Amino acid sequence: MAWLVLVISGLLETAWAVALDRSAGFSRLLPSVVFVVALALSMGGLAYALRDIPVGTGYAVWVGIGAVGTALVSMVALGESVSPPRIFCLLLVVAGVVGLKIFH
Repeated sequence: MAWLVLVISGLLETAWAVALDRSAGFSRLLPSVVFVVALALSMGGLAYALRDIPVGTGYAVWVGIGAVGTALVSMVALGESVSPPRIFCLLLVVAGVVGLKIFH
């Protein structure tokens, strides 16, 4: 259960990061509200998962999911550049996250 909550919390990290960008410095209400709610849920889920998962592993997986998710959303939906080196680097992050889970 802790791993499922951690993955969902990582996805919520992607949501709050994108919402933060879209809030335009908290000048737009809806993205600002999405940011606050997603941030609270993401942190709460991380805290819950860390009851059973070591902090080093849990935090790295949470950040990895959020970072890769945010980069992918930015490339697919927000017009950031897509290049083989960027994709390769994201795959390295994914490999690290998977490695942390496997060798947990």
